[in-house]
Amino acid sequence: MPLDDGSCARGSIQLRLFRSTRRIRAYLRWSDNGETREKYVCEVYEPTRRANLTLAWAKARETGKVIDEPLPPGSTASSVSVRAIMTANKGKNTKPELVLRAALHRRGLRYRVGIRPLPELRRTADIVFPKAKVAVFVDGCFWHGCPDHYRPAKKSGEEWGQKIKDNRDRDASTTLALKGQGWAVLRFWEHEDLDQAAERVREKVEERRSGT
Repeated sequence: MPLDDGSCARGSIQLRLFRSTRRIRAYLRWSDNGETREKYVCEVYEPTRRANLTLAWAKARETGKVIDEPLPPGSTASSVSVRAIMTANKGKNTKPELVLRAALHRRGLRYRVGIRPLPELRRTADIVFPKAKVAVFVDGCFWHGCPDHYRPAKKSGEEWGQKIKDNRDRDASTTLALKGQGWAVLRFWEHEDLDQAAERVREKVEERRSGT
């Protein structure tokens, strides 16, 4: 984002809920010589956090509060923001995974993380209950082609479209292989209510443990 002295800083968007009015406001935040600064952007009103962030970034660009930095050479993303989403969604231990794991832990459940439910199958699950034979996956909206939030990249669209299709086919074949070996498979999108997801996992694990 451009600063008054002609320099630039990397900023982030913070959403702030004002409980008295139930309004959500977006602020740009950045560091200036070790001190956090912020600037009001707009009010947001979308149903999900992701949609509100998208709206806030669009408004910040529209009003000139932020500008995109150049993409690295060879990047296939249509913008720096799209590239950031791609990068964030590729890693392990994503924020949604950590949120779900914490919710399961609060329910007294213990599990293994990032292992192969079937040793002979080169596919890992995000959360695994080996004895109950329950495998849990938290799928990122971009990389797994969420029907509600996936938006194809404008640049190299066919290439990315094929990549997403391959990922979805792989997800389906993984689910089929696990179920064929007696596993229960639960998949959640990263945008879902993960506390509710944790409750569904708890119910499934207890059901499998009790043999009902």
